[in-house]
Amino acid sequence: MSGCLLHLKRNRQSVLSETFSSVVVDTRGVRRLIWLISALVFLAGGPLCAAQAAAWQAAVTDVAKSAPDAEIVVVDLASGHVAASRRLIEAGRTLAQPGSTLKPIALYELLEQGKWNPERRIACSRQLHVAGKELNCSHPEIPALDAREALTWSCNTYFAAVAGSVSPAELRGLLERSGLLGATGLAGSEAVAQFREPRTTDEAKLALLGVEGIEVTPLELVRAYRWLGLKFAAHPETKATEIVSAGIRDSASFGMAGAAGLGGVTVEGKTGTASATAGGRTHGWFVGLAPAQNPKVAVVVYLPVGRGADAAGVAGEVLKRSPLRAR
Repeated sequence: MSGCLLHLKRNRQSVLSETFSSVVVDTRGVRRLIWLISALVFLAGGPLCAAQAAAWQAAVTDVAKSAPDAEIVVVDLASGHVAASRRLIEAGRTLAQPGSTLKPIALYELLEQGKWNPERRIACSRQLHVAGKELNCSHPEIPALDAREALTWSCNTYFAAVAGSVSPAELRGLLERSGLLGATGLAGSEAVAQFREPRTTDEAKLALLGVEGIEVTPLELVRAYRWLGLKFAAHPETKATEIVSAGIRDSASFGMAGAAGLGGVTVEGKTGTASATAGGRTHGWFVGLAPAQNPKVAVVVYLPVGRGADAAGVAGEVLKRSPLRAR
């Protein structure tokens, strides 16, 4: 931590010194006070410094020993830069169906635009078929869910209804404002998301559920969640922030992404599971913001073979070893 404070002193002490010089004499005690206040300002916000980035990298490297195929990226929320990574080049080139990780992004946009009522409850029998695809829900038996509960338990029936409420032509706009559908600049020779314009309501449902018609990279997905975190911070009073933030916080606490919260750090996040393009195997995602309600980083974990719950477990192990746990 001392490296961070010294870094902060160089960058912020001059501004605080000007403030204090008009009311106090510049003694050693005052300089010490300014230095301490600089540290508090840093901890409240601002980019990660080199020492913190190094601690994040150590956490990622340690966890990768038991998950060698995982693509893991930690992005500094303030600067948008990569703070730590495992298989960064692959994370910029891997294109895979995002599964349920799209749900918070689309819902936030619809709530912000006033196009969806978050109090509306949708009944779920946990059985769903769309255009011949079986997309049954695995959440506990719940008669009907509102928006927050649907995020917590990743209800496919609910979000199929959400997708059915908008025209197929609107779906691209709901997703691309987050930066999801374009190269990020976080790694060289990146691939770019593949998005097939839905022609029917069923195709829009499959795309929003992240199982057909769309493939993204881990870097695009973590950038989209950074956008979500910045939206939460800029508009804390809105219904969109209230519902989506609470839903993904519950998800990573006791819902479908609960394994991410076992590392002792509060987190807002979402899992995703989708079938690989060949072989019938599934790949798993976790993407989220930590710590919850005052995020400093966005984290993505992609497992080429596995499920979302597995990826959430990897994320939880990274958070357990992270600088956030050390505070």
